[in-house]
Amino acid sequence: MKNKDSSLVVLLVIFSVLLSACSVRSDAAELYKQEKPLEAAIVIPELLSKDEPQTIKVVLTQGGQPANQANYIHIDLWKQDGTVKLSMEEAAEVGNGVYHINTTFDSDGLYYIKVYASSNGSIIMPRKQFVVGGLSESELDAIRKNKPEEIEGHHHHH
Repeated sequence: MKNKDSSLVVLLVIFSVLLSACSVRSDAAELYKQEKPLEAAIVIPELLSKDEPQTIKVVLTQGGQPANQANYIHIDLWKQDGTVKLSMEEAAEVGNGVYHINTTFDSDGLYYIKVYASSNGSIIMPRKQFVVGGLSESELDAIRKNKPEEIEGHHHHH
């Protein structure tokens, strides 16, 4: 029986050593690559009027720093009723993480902008609604219901 007991003790010691080697290190999270997600702030002039040139800006940051030289930044603009669509326009880099497009809206109404941006392996697609001039009754209803009739598919939080 002694041989069996000593074998059991040795087995428990080995098991304890193995378990202690598998314990979680307090700095374990720091050993892995820290993600620095890309973030975008879509800056639209407060008052937009039809038939006037407008500049829409996107400010990209990553890890709290300006995201200069993004892999790409494209912008979709569309009107809620589907009558106007500006697809995948490439934004121009201004500097310090700021990108922009210039456009002119030829009709009043509810519009959407969706930004497609990528930098250092992070890809984002934020969307924002905005108004040019006045709104029709159906556009007001769409805002009230908070279920806009979209041309584009899914919504991505920014």
